[in-house]
Amino acid sequence: MILVTGGAGYIGSHTVKLLLRAGYEVVIFDDLSSGHREFILTPHFVQGDLRDQTAVEEVFSRYPIRGVIHFAALTKVGESVEDPEPYYAVNVVGGLNLLRAMRDHAVRNIVFSSSAAVYGDPQELPIREDHPKAPKSPYGRTKWIFEEILGDYARAYGMRYISLRYFNAAGSDPEGEIGEWHEPESHLIPIVLEVALGLRDHLEIFGTDYDTPDGTCIRDFIHVVDLAEAHVLALRALEEGKGNTAYNLGTGVGHSVRQVVEICQEVTGREIKAVPAPRRPGDPPALVADPSRAMAELGWKPRFTDLKDIVRTAWDWMRKLYRERGKVA
Repeated sequence: MILVTGGAGYIGSHTVKLLLRAGYEVVIFDDLSSGHREFILTPHFVQGDLRDQTAVEEVFSRYPIRGVIHFAALTKVGESVEDPEPYYAVNVVGGLNLLRAMRDHAVRNIVFSSSAAVYGDPQELPIREDHPKAPKSPYGRTKWIFEEILGDYARAYGMRYISLRYFNAAGSDPEGEIGEWHEPESHLIPIVLEVALGLRDHLEIFGTDYDTPDGTCIRDFIHVVDLAEAHVLALRALEEGKGNTAYNLGTGVGHSVRQVVEICQEVTGREIKAVPAPRRPGDPPALVADPSRAMAELGWKPRFTDLKDIVRTAWDWMRKLYRERGKVA
């Protein structure tokens, strides 16, 4: 059985869906602080907090766990700058609780949900895995600290890990069963689409004076299903005795905020009002992945390489979500 922490969340739930389809049994551990009961796709679910060592230990005692995919974390860059303490408590201390339980129950394999935030401002693009690590936010530092901890545990205790550093997750399940749903929403594409749906008056563009072609931040948007597929492949690699490494997950193509707005207007056929706003602390000007190692070593290949296709899946999901909730006709 595979333990998925944060399996009721955005990327976690999409990964659980693919794990089940691949024939794995899955147990989800999630505190539902940002996940949703509607996204729990397995009958095996434990509601709990990683900071509660007893709760974590009980999951390993109840279920025959043989591998872990670790998503559970606090993830908002700006919030981590304003209030870093809970980020270290959940992302680092909570992660240590998980590793302690793994050691106690002789579970060796862990796939870790890391982030491109470990790199900070890129010295060159696209970013390779050996790029210097200089996180600009406590969020990014917690991800890098935990990657370093995994390396120490591998050397000292024989654990095997793969860290997946994803760039900007986007899109939703093409089958419409699950999707991106944050309350409040903090990701660019769904915020833009909320403007298109009339749920917001406008989009704030945080920073229009970056050293980029149109002055706005550039990001590499990767479809959530492609991310989920990489986690399944990483788990299989660990089961084959491989691991103790990190991979970038992205398309290798960057889009600026203004380009995202234009593509969303094209997909939705609706005008989207955008207004300039001050930069947010912790935001690098550009983040674009070199995903070639993941492709070569994991056999991973993104299926959604056109941002329009990614946005279409997000648009279909959001219209369904808000229609069911009575917010749009």
